[in-house]
Amino acid sequence: MPVIRPVSDLRNNFTEIEVLTKEQPVFLTKNGVGTMVVMSMADYDRQLAMNEIYDKLNEAEAAIAGGDKGKNYREVMQEMRARKNV
Repeated sequence: MPVIRPVSDLRNNFTEIEVLTKEQPVFLTKNGVGTMVVMSMADYDRQLAMNEIYDKLNEAEAAIAGGDKGKNYREVMQEMRARKNV
């Protein structure tokens, strides 16, 4: 169940909001309408990382759709092992 709080709680009960964000994002409302979401830095960093992965997957799919054959599993693994050993 999402946590929904009035935006005034950000000012009046900051510590409580901060604790809540450690478990899940907190949705803030103004006059009963959603205005923003507050989340922990860890959640934000995870979201940025996921967005980066999705962007790379989209680029790869577009390249394949454009005729790029890509690399096979063995080539990828050899490159990864070479990077690890550097």
